Amino acid sequence: MTITAGELNRATLSRQLLLERVPLSVPEAVRQVVALQAQHPASPYVALWNRLTDFAPAELDAAFTERAVVKASLMRITLHAVHAEDYPAFRTAMQPTLYASRLGARFAVGGLTPADAEELVPELLDFARSPRTSAQMQAWAEERLGAERKEGGWWGLKAYAPLHHAPTGPPWSFGHRPSFVAAGAGPAPRGRVLDVQALRTLILRYLAGFGPASVADVAQFAMVRRTHVRTVLGSMGDAVEQLQGPDGSTLFDLPDAPRPPAGTPAPPRLMAMWDSVLLAYADRGRVLPPDYRPLVIRRNGDVLPTLLVDGHVAGVWRPTADGIEATAFHPLSPATWDRLTEEARSLKALLDDRETQAYSRYHHWWAKLPEGGEVRML
Repeated sequence: MTITAGELNRATLSRQLLLERVPLSVPEAVRQVVALQAQHPASPYVALWNRLTDFAPAELDAAFTERAVVKASLMRITLHAVHAEDYPAFRTAMQPTLYASRLGARFAVGGLTPADAEELVPELLDFARSPRTSAQMQAWAEERLGAERKEGGWWGLKAYAPLHHAPTGPPWSFGHRPSFVAAGAGPAPRGRVLDVQALRTLILRYLAGFGPASVADVAQFAMVRRTHVRTVLGSMGDAVEQLQGPDGSTLFDLPDAPRPPAGTPAPPRLMAMWDSVLLAYADRGRVLPPDYRPLVIRRNGDVLPTLLVDGHVAGVWRPTADGIEATAFHPLSPATWDRLTEEARSLKALLDDRETQAYSRYHHWWAKLPEGGEVRML
């Protein structure tokens, strides 16, 4: 069976709850979309506002406080918010990647080895059974490792150790000075051997939220080796089916997963900074036109908040003191601008209740946008 580019786009939007807002609870929605990028504290809130009917930010506050939804370093070794029940398998599947990335050269600068980490992690988790500020964790590292090894040691351990970010308060549950708490009471992960069952779980969850997808897409999403993804997919039998993508590539999906027609209406959306829908694929052209990629994904990895029009990125937006400023990269119809204005009115109410100028520290990127785009204050 062949699937078109338009059908791929609509499949993604459907599973990511972007064809229409739905009346799910916050934990249910997070489970459906698999993982919310959470580098910026506001982004999970904006992401859920885009996806849920009558989204109540206090419900996400409560989910973080009760640890029904947890924030941690996971896929691509970046901060994600995931359902608490998904975290153990996701973290276990990421073990070889985290081991290789965080226990390498920078960790070794002070003479530390992976064996040191295996000894240190259980002690660190014991210390973090109650929430600890970053300063307290660094003080622990300095006491345990000495001042000269503290920086490299803590840099490696804070992403390698199974730690959740602990809520620190308003406006978005987490501030820019993190606190940490141990993820659970079980034994700490060790070594770099792949847990096949955990990766199988991650792949199935990924396909449910982002499929159909290629081996490269899955590997990109999680930063897991393609050979491992290919092997696990090849062992799944009837749990997955194969499709032919528009470029002839092999795609995998769950049988009977929703794949709406290419002509299914896709309403305009004001997407969060670093929204997962832009980053979950090796081929990001499914949602992000290639010509616009360098405008949206900056060289240092910042991913600007975007306008989504007919299922594809059409520009960027930012909150200002005067309202939501939208910059379109190509002409938009009057009807589209009207719909974006309605969205902006709702988004402004959310931001005004929390942080009117969220993302303001990234405004310097707007000076680097090319001239010629249409700019409107919504």
